[in-house]
Amino acid sequence: MNVMIIGGGGREHAIARYIAVSPKITKLYALPGNGGISEVAECVNISAEDIDGIVSFAQNNAIDFAIVAPDDPLAMGCVDRLEAIGVKCFGPDQKAAIIESSKIFAKELMKKYGIPTADYKIFTEIDEALSYCALHDYPLVVKADGLAKGKGVTVAENFKQAREAVLSCMKDKAFGKSGERILIEECLRGPEVTVLAFTDGKTIVPMLSSMDHKRAYDGNKGPNTGGMGVVAPNFYYTPEIAEECMNKIFVPTIEAMKSEGRTFKGCLYFGLMLTKDGPKVIEYNCRFGDPEAEAVLPLLATDLFTIMQAVRDEKLAEVPVKFIDGASCCVVIASGGYPGKYLTGYEITLGESGEVPGVEIFHAGTKKENGKLLTAGGRVLAVTAVGDNPAEARERAYDAVKCINFEGMRYRSDIGAC
Repeated sequence: MNVMIIGGGGREHAIARYIAVSPKITKLYALPGNGGISEVAECVNISAEDIDGIVSFAQNNAIDFAIVAPDDPLAMGCVDRLEAIGVKCFGPDQKAAIIESSKIFAKELMKKYGIPTADYKIFTEIDEALSYCALHDYPLVVKADGLAKGKGVTVAENFKQAREAVLSCMKDKAFGKSGERILIEECLRGPEVTVLAFTDGKTIVPMLSSMDHKRAYDGNKGPNTGGMGVVAPNFYYTPEIAEECMNKIFVPTIEAMKSEGRTFKGCLYFGLMLTKDGPKVIEYNCRFGDPEAEAVLPLLATDLFTIMQAVRDEKLAEVPVKFIDGASCCVVIASGGYPGKYLTGYEITLGESGEVPGVEIFHAGTKKENGKLLTAGGRVLAVTAVGDNPAEARERAYDAVKCINFEGMRYRSDIGAC
């Protein structure tokens, strides 16, 4: 089969790494891919948002199956366009992708179907939002309604921070149309858990839980990022809590989407908070998380491409999805200045990082030029180590990180320790 992966980040590198070994795949392409993905797939310089270009490439290269990984092309209807020309896809169609592309839709869905989440209010006018913030207790969470590259959420500790977040979204248009409507939510307290789940719209199979570290700096300080590291499994997520989430959140969400005529097929991301009143949903994503995918997929024992085909064909119940014992730790290495302004084009040296046992290095923002590996993004590498236990995985990951070097590189030193 001729297969293509849409996207060019660390998540896509992890997907490419683990489907490239499938004997079912004759030729693997990545659009646009990156410096690391080029080692396992042919990279094609077509943007993940260039839907016309993607469709044309699929037609001209006899693509049989496509994995649409990032949120933007999913929200833009990439799956719909590809399926319309006979290309089977892993990923939700546009109607189902709204569960991520509109936070307001997601909150209203949860409210309608009794899925536990934070209390909230919706605002379309700046003055009304600011008046609400002025009279409310803190902390509050301010969210842009639409997609914002993982940066449209502010946990405001006081009115000043809330005001800045509201104005950034609604006045300064920091996130374009995504910030024309906003949500202001109560701030939930408790351990945070991510659970990725395969679903074909009928069957749902949760993967191993994980813990993302979204803040930029050690001690969970600084601005939110797309994610600075992950550990899996999440030690707060007990079998009892998993059962409660399955019964009160996972299955009801799939059934709610089906009832709304938006059957979800693909990977559904559940961002959860384990509050004193039980688990509640913080957010949904309509795809693999990044860098959660880089931490969870190395622990998957079942052939990933087989699972993806079963999801597309609504035969997930026929595939036993299994994970290996042990734990993983993923440390993201970023460009200096990220998530703010940063420079790219610096040469990367990997040293002996690949010689550390159990380590995989996934490329997030890299490119190859004149035989050199260069930085090409805010998050540059995701260094993942697998071990028999969390401590071993963490030690291996940081041993590998210390071998890597490029100008301005930075990373959190406390992934898995807080």
